[in-house]
Amino acid sequence: MQTIEVISIPVSDQQKSKEFYQKLGFEIITETNMGDGNTWLQLGIPGQATTITLVTWFKKMPPGSLQGMVLRSVDIEKEVADLRVKGISVEDIDNTPWGRFASFSDPDGNGFTLRQG
Repeated sequence: MQTIEVISIPVSDQQKSKEFYQKLGFEIITETNMGDGNTWLQLGIPGQATTITLVTWFKKMPPGSLQGMVLRSVDIEKEVADLRVKGISVEDIDNTPWGRFASFSDPDGNGFTLRQG
């Protein structure tokens, strides 16, 4: 194994979620019809190897069930301010001895944490 390539994020509405992740700064890599009414929708942060796909077809992964995804930030105060300007609700920054953290959720309740430290 070399790297984590794709992380599946369970969503209820791919188009609504796509708009949210684009607000976060993700770019579309692939949006392809898979047949059976499913679409492969893969996005990524520019310059990063690991990407995400917005999935609706895994029965054991209901929308909102992903929790604890950590996104690294070099300037968490700026990131939090930028997200709030975009209408994304972000918790206040938590300063700890092991880093600075701020949590938020996507439209389905999938949980993410910004981390600077």
